[in-house]
Amino acid sequence: MKGARRRPESRVWPDWMDDGEVAFSEVMDPMRKVVASGTLDAVDWNAEFVRGDVVDAVRRLKEQPGRGIALGGVKLPATLAAHGLIDEYTFVVHPVVAGRGPRLLDGIRDQIPLELIERRAFDSGAIAQRYRPVAC
Repeated sequence: MKGARRRPESRVWPDWMDDGEVAFSEVMDPMRKVVASGTLDAVDWNAEFVRGDVVDAVRRLKEQPGRGIALGGVKLPATLAAHGLIDEYTFVVHPVVAGRGPRLLDGIRDQIPLELIERRAFDSGAIAQRYRPVAC
């Protein structure tokens, strides 16, 4: 994401970016980032490493004031979901069949019932759906 969303040294966003991508990048570029990685040795771009237990680190982050935490990846969302640390899920379905690759939230053992709170269709054919876990 850093390659596409970090403001270039020229301070001018690339021509391929439309207004929506520029607006997203204007928010993403200066934002604080917290990275949990088993492969990186260093981070930059307003980032810091999560050290130690990622579940405890996320619990501490959730206690801090702010607008929320957005996350991505494969292993981290499954780990946090298994510990009940995800308050809302956004799934974006793109009109393409990948045919291979990691499975979404692979490894979760228990079902997590969800309620739909928003659905949005895009001109590209992509559909974004937001869900909240339902207390059982």
